[in-house]
Amino acid sequence: MKVKCNDRLLTFEPVTLHFSGEKYEDIFSKKNNKTVGETLKHDKYRHLYEQVKLEYSSYLDWNLGSFLLELKSNGDRFYLKFLNKHGDMEYEIFYIDDTRYINKRGLYLYSIGGDLKYFGRCLDSFKKRINQGYGKIHPKNCYIDGQSTNCHLNYLITKNKEEVKLFICVMENENEIMQIETKLIQRYKPPWGYFPHRSRTFL
Repeated sequence: MKVKCNDRLLTFEPVTLHFSGEKYEDIFSKKNNKTVGETLKHDKYRHLYEQVKLEYSSYLDWNLGSFLLELKSNGDRFYLKFLNKHGDMEYEIFYIDDTRYINKRGLYLYSIGGDLKYFGRCLDSFKKRINQGYGKIHPKNCYIDGQSTNCHLNYLITKNKEEVKLFICVMENENEIMQIETKLIQRYKPPWGYFPHRSRTFL
């Protein structure tokens, strides 16, 4: 696939995405390394302390994930206050295993029917970014101090798994990778990325 960037034409190669075939929900509930009380001592959660103390004081010694799952099971939406806006979605594990690319870095994009949906950069390795980042959501990702983008992208890719395609453009220079990513995002305004606008068909 060819993508224009100013006077440059970039080639993105298709790479197969493999899916586990099993959907995962309530991932946030697996985070049980801290109690509710311990969590509320941290800056990101301190604003919730008074309400928890007033309405949920009997849960302060509960593991955090168990507490939130209990609230959700009871229809109490207060549990969402602990999560980022994409932290309670349906996810699936996906990965790439193409040895030509897993240890490379550069730019990548996701598309559906030729329309750009997401554009990103990878400065370490595609294996780390796709397989260990977006491709597998960990409980920590789901929280307000976690990785909302990871949750969001995994959800969207999972939801569109029958149609979504991954393309990779291998590059080595870090500055070039970052500069071109910025230019392409500005030009195509991918709806799954930084700009919530309509996607555009590749030129």
